[in-house]
Amino acid sequence: MITYLEEAGQFQLDTPNASYVLTLADEGYLLHTYWGKRIAPQDLSDLLRLNDPPFVPSKNERERASFMDCAPFEYPCAGIGDYREAAFCLQNEHGARACDLRYVSHRIYNGKYNPRAIPHTWGNGCESLDIKMIDAPTGVEVTLHYTVFEGIDAIIRSATLENCGDRDVTLVRAFSASVDLDDDRFEMISLYGSWARERQAERLPLRHGKQRLDSGRGESSHQYSPFFALVRPETTEQQGEAYGFTLIWSGDFTLQAELTQFCQTRAQIGAQTDDFLWRLSTESEFDTPEAVLVYSAEGIGAMSRSFHKLFSDHLIRSDYRYIERPVLINNWEATYFDFNLEKLKTIADEAAKLGIELFVLDDGWFGRRDSDNCSLGDWTPDERKLPGGLKPLTDHITGKGMQFGLWFEPEMISPDSDLFRAHPDYAVGIEGRARTQSRAQYVLDYSRRDVRDAVWEQMKKILDSAPISYIKWDMNRQLTEEPYAGYSLEYMRGVYQMLERLVTEYPDILLESCSGGGARFDPGMLYYSPQIWASDDTDAKERLRIQHGASLFMPPAAIGSHVSVCPNHATGRVTPFETRANVAMFGTFGYELDVTQLSEDERAQIPEQIARWHSISRLVRDGCLWRLGNPFRPSGYAAQQNADYDAWIFVSADKSEAVFTYVQITAEANMKSRRILLAGLDPDADYAYTIRGTEDIKSGAYLMQCGVMLPNLWGDMQSVQTTLQKL
Repeated sequence: MITYLEEAGQFQLDTPNASYVLTLADEGYLLHTYWGKRIAPQDLSDLLRLNDPPFVPSKNERERASFMDCAPFEYPCAGIGDYREAAFCLQNEHGARACDLRYVSHRIYNGKYNPRAIPHTWGNGCESLDIKMIDAPTGVEVTLHYTVFEGIDAIIRSATLENCGDRDVTLVRAFSASVDLDDDRFEMISLYGSWARERQAERLPLRHGKQRLDSGRGESSHQYSPFFALVRPETTEQQGEAYGFTLIWSGDFTLQAELTQFCQTRAQIGAQTDDFLWRLSTESEFDTPEAVLVYSAEGIGAMSRSFHKLFSDHLIRSDYRYIERPVLINNWEATYFDFNLEKLKTIADEAAKLGIELFVLDDGWFGRRDSDNCSLGDWTPDERKLPGGLKPLTDHITGKGMQFGLWFEPEMISPDSDLFRAHPDYAVGIEGRARTQSRAQYVLDYSRRDVRDAVWEQMKKILDSAPISYIKWDMNRQLTEEPYAGYSLEYMRGVYQMLERLVTEYPDILLESCSGGGARFDPGMLYYSPQIWASDDTDAKERLRIQHGASLFMPPAAIGSHVSVCPNHATGRVTPFETRANVAMFGTFGYELDVTQLSEDERAQIPEQIARWHSISRLVRDGCLWRLGNPFRPSGYAAQQNADYDAWIFVSADKSEAVFTYVQITAEANMKSRRILLAGLDPDADYAYTIRGTEDIKSGAYLMQCGVMLPNLWGDMQSVQTTLQKL
């Protein structure tokens, strides 16, 4: 998968359908040469235009600065003439910022380098390239790591920085990846949003200058996701070129694309923002998180499927990536803080009768937590609500044949808590400056081991006291008053250490990450939790957009998605119970409601929905997703499409079965049936399926080229879901 042409000084990384090429040029500069459709190994140095003015420095030393400002550097440095965005920047003791990396050595080997103490890809069937470079004046060595996994169109990149000099330096920037593309004909797809409106996809043309998204909030955030794609103007879901970028990280990040004066595009991604300063003392090392780069010549959908396969096969570690997950019911939207033992038992009894398999007790079970104003940090059951603690409840639930799950927010502390009164220093803050509250809470200083240990002791006592099969790990506010530069990185490392401790000591627990909904919906969390709560907005129409945006880079089986009551708590919208379930089956299926308050008709639908979910969950988890519709407004994402409907299909790897879902977002009067072209099927096979009671058999070629006809359904947010079986 990786070759080195010594005479040309050229490295080539090949995936099934793409090639990524680097070249060692004059004086040890490492230049990006090619990334696109797979090509046989050959000398591609002509693409570098090294014989054009200003030439390489050895032929034209007087114009070295001009060379620096146009050469396609693989890991561009600051302060020496490249005025584009740098990927690497050092600062000396006087505040001067400059660095100049030159090639030292390389090695190609089976296996891969794993960044220390942070999430990373893993597994066999991979080959790696390490390129060592040095900034001679400081003695700082940088090793660029590249890994290719067999059968996946993705390249994993990271860097290790080691101070081998005799003086400390300050690291100002160390991105995980930078790529110079010899083209300017791109549009950028990115994901923006807010609480309850996460991952709204936006597609806009690149302009000259810098287009940037970042998070300096201590989390990957509701506002921007650590993902972007560069696509051609003509690229669609199934056609055209797409370059995708994401970061295996859950904290601060920067992603950006810069269109230069020579109409070239520099794309970059890394785990810092501009206020990042990191002391790199002598003989110390620093690992950047892994970036994942995907090229597709077959549209945005093929790019997404490469991300999905890589993360499913080589990032998620939980056994739940291979096994079916229980259908859960969460009491949050059913009761909020207003519950007692009897109310929970009543909900659990009805849920068990309907076939629900896991009962999750959400916020409000600990301390004196009657609202979100207190008790975070006091992880002991509230005897007023739960006499005798958790045991009477868990005994009742397990006695009904259900599993039990529990909500925690372990990173937070309330000012009104016993823990804060005893240890106010546990909260993140700057000495002499008042702390800023958010949701009446502060953030615990997870850079400190003693703080982590104090929380862990409380959590462990709870986990050992009851048969807990599932944990929802929440985090409901962002960082403020960070005590020193680079603190957010140390904080995130501390969170990862706690998560590693949890999954190591309790490997059978199903862990779901959450951050006020979807503020940590990122690949870093997948390393610990195979599913992530995608948003606190459970409205089916809003979820179409949230889940579509999420699936651009995250596997659908990672999307926590529930059926809730109407009017919906976030929007007030009323949608059919059937459609709420069909939309929730895009991800990891569950319920968030009081089943005792449902109508008889709605309760009657639940057993069928659960049975249907179990029949298709393997397709959602292991199959290939093909997006067939687009729920975004024309002006927001792709002007050639509308938001009247959404549709998708999951197809098994062997193409023997599939599940197709269609949602009519807006009904229109006097309209003909809608024709939807399916995708991913075997064109030479016949498939049997049923739509609205009508059975049919068609060839895969017919279904993909002619499509299926969907009637003009009566009412907004009506839906159809059907399975297709290969005959």
